[in-house]
Amino acid sequence: MEFDWNNSPFKWDSSLTPREVEESFEDSFAVRLLPDSSRFSAQARFFNLGKTAGGLGVFSVYRTNGKLIRVLCARCFSPEEQFFYQKKLNQTLSH
Repeated sequence: MEFDWNNSPFKWDSSLTPREVEESFEDSFAVRLLPDSSRFSAQARFFNLGKTAGGLGVFSVYRTNGKLIRVLCARCFSPEEQFFYQKKLNQTLSH
């Protein structure tokens, strides 16, 4: 999939680069979720929790049309997200 970085809807801070966000989507063990909140029902938004090639955890909120990914927000994992990602990874590897 391609990423749409034109007119990014958020300001980049120095903690992440667009390449790192893209790498988090390439993570074989990335966790992708569709929020169940009615707040997101007008336009489907998804969550991605994945790691970069260097092991940095990245949480992203994004929209997609199946061909193009538009990242709406991206930041490093919180401790809770790191725990959730690791729990899902352990479950996957134990099967």
